[in-house]
Amino acid sequence: MFTENERAYLSGQRVGRMATVNRAGQPHVVPVAYRFNAELDAVEVGGWGFGTSKKFRDLQATGKIAFVVDDTGPDGRPRFIELRGDAEVLFTGGEQMRPGIDPQMVRVRPTRIFAWGIDGTEFGAHARDADAPPPA
Repeated sequence: MFTENERAYLSGQRVGRMATVNRAGQPHVVPVAYRFNAELDAVEVGGWGFGTSKKFRDLQATGKIAFVVDDTGPDGRPRFIELRGDAEVLFTGGEQMRPGIDPQMVRVRPTRIFAWGIDGTEFGAHARDADAPPPA
C-alpha cells in the first residue's frame, strides 16, 4: 500500500496528528503517539489515556479518521503523509508501542493516501486511492 520512501518516513517519526469527527460531524484533532506496523503495512495509533479519550469514543462511534505525519525535510521544505479512511478499533496492543501507553489503539485502514515531499526528486504532492498500486 505504501511506497518504500513512505514506509521509511512513517517508521522514522514518532508523533502524528489524528482527526476524528463525532456523530454530529464536529471535528477534533490532536497529536498522538503512533507506530508503523511494517508487517501489516499499517499505522497504529495510541497514547496515554487513549482508551478513555474523546478521540477513542469518536472512533468507536463513527470509525472515520484522518491521520497526518509531518516535519521539515533535510532541504528545509515541509513534507507529510496524510491518510484518510477507516479506523479499526482495537482494545489491546497499544501497550506495545511504548511504556505507559494504554492498551486501546486504532489501526488506520486508509482509503486515500496523500504525500508531499516524500517520493521522487521533484517536490510535490502525490495522491492516490489506497487500493491503487503505489507509484513506481
